[in-house]
Amino acid sequence: MPNQTSVTEFLLLGVTDIQELQPLLFVLFLAIYLVIMAGNGAILMVVISEPRLHSPMYFFLGNLSCLDICYSTVTLPKMLKNFLSSHKAISFWGCISQLHFFHFLGSTEALLLAVMAFDRFVAICKPLCYTLIMNPRVCTQMAVTVWIIGFFHALLHSVMTSHLNFCGSNYIHHFFCDIKSLLKLACGNIELNQWLLNTVTGTMAMGPFFLTLLSYGYIITHLSFKTHSCSMLHKALSTCASHFMVVVLFFAPVVFTYIRPTSGSSMDQDRIIAIMYSVVTPVLNPLIYTLRNKQVKVALNWVIRRRF
Repeated sequence: MPNQTSVTEFLLLGVTDIQELQPLLFVLFLAIYLVIMAGNGAILMVVISEPRLHSPMYFFLGNLSCLDICYSTVTLPKMLKNFLSSHKAISFWGCISQLHFFHFLGSTEALLLAVMAFDRFVAICKPLCYTLIMNPRVCTQMAVTVWIIGFFHALLHSVMTSHLNFCGSNYIHHFFCDIKSLLKLACGNIELNQWLLNTVTGTMAMGPFFLTLLSYGYIITHLSFKTHSCSMLHKALSTCASHFMVVVLFFAPVVFTYIRPTSGSSMDQDRIIAIMYSVVTPVLNPLIYTLRNKQVKVALNWVIRRRF
């Protein structure tokens, strides 16, 4: 089916319409972007270079850091450019590409968090079988699978959205091209696209979220009945605490955004929530994992001393 759109570019209205705030926001988000690159880059470097961290948990943590670097790069550079520009346009295919990579990396991260929860479940509840179940081959297959599923999930949305007819306004009330924002501008029937957004994306968000909660629920139940030492219980739960914090920070705004009907959502509210899971979460992930994980902190300090 050929693309019937008469719109060749979209105008991203950004985070705010107040011009006086643009330079301040540029400095703020530039600092955040640099922290995301430095923090996640440091974790990725340590996980790769430090042999003591060559285990399933840190293998998946390295994947998460790589995702956060790419995820923030999809939206933040364009946002920073628009803070300093009066012409905030993005081409039609540039918009579709941004939509694709945003949902590709976002859905991959959702699935990866569920895999990380499963890893902790096996490590705590099945310790004797851990090395057998979570061997390097299985870990690699799980990582590749979540990346592939994320890619084809995003491809479905980008192809369907590119075939919509955009014949009216080209003003996007957001700082990046998202499906919900584009559906509001589309002419004609969008019922199938809306159904895909609610059903497929809803499943991609809620499925890993419930699997993650199930894993932690089973871990807590297992430890409560099997472990009689409070110190051992505290040590096991503290291992999972940082991961659970990341899960809550990521899934709460995502579920709130994509489960609600498109027509009933506020533009300002959508922008604030999008900042939470696309900007705030990637900058907090390295802080949470390094501050709450002694092994990562020790390895990071050792790598820094060795290099400098």
